[in-house]
Amino acid sequence: MTNKQDKIAIITGVSNQRGIGAAVCRKLASQGLDIFFTYWNADSEWPDIFQREISAMGVRCEGLEIDLSKVDSHLFLLDEVSKKLGFPSILINNAAHSVDLGYMDLDTKSLDEHYNVNIRATCLLSAEFARRFQEMNRMWGRIINITSGQDLGPMPGNLAYVATKGAISAFTLSLSAELAPLGITVNAVNPGPTDSNWMTDDIRKYLQPKFLMGRIGLPEDAARIIAFLASEEANWITGQVIHSEGGFYRS
Repeated sequence: MTNKQDKIAIITGVSNQRGIGAAVCRKLASQGLDIFFTYWNADSEWPDIFQREISAMGVRCEGLEIDLSKVDSHLFLLDEVSKKLGFPSILINNAAHSVDLGYMDLDTKSLDEHYNVNIRATCLLSAEFARRFQEMNRMWGRIINITSGQDLGPMPGNLAYVATKGAISAFTLSLSAELAPLGITVNAVNPGPTDSNWMTDDIRKYLQPKFLMGRIGLPEDAARIIAFLASEEANWITGQVIHSEGGFYRS
């Protein structure tokens, strides 16, 4: 990275201290990147505490509460980032909507709620990021999307989430082909089951034997591969869905 603007990253979906988003912010900040994070429905005091934590690492940090299900949220978000930090070169689409739903409960409302965040927000934010990137004649960019391994095996009882998150893999591949001439790499990461804020002791007990490396994945595991894809060292990697799951065995 050659200038200050190249060291700004957007990370969406950073709503609690134990999530993948927070781990990514910490990892990138430790490498000297300025951080702009978004959150929704977070504990009232946590975003300010987290912003101070990241700023104490010697980088600039701003946070924004935003409902990414809103139609124009992508425009507002990029405007705010540019106003407060400058235009970024790294976009990490980590925000997700997930509610367990089987075929008996799947309906228009639930499918739309998943679509609005998981697909529409990711696609529009990525496209607008690329358009502004091109207009500014930037030379170096990264888009990293988060998936959940829907193509590796069935996830019954989670149909709306599977359908919408699974579409991100196809979007990643085609967008990467369009943006490669601009110098923007586009990749996705499937971190596998990750012990963040959603796991209970019963879930941990069920999942741990399926991890061939002997432990459940941690948010920091995901943050390391995401930080690599955001780096100059990953300049030759684009259009990939990387499954970083610690040997998770689906049986």
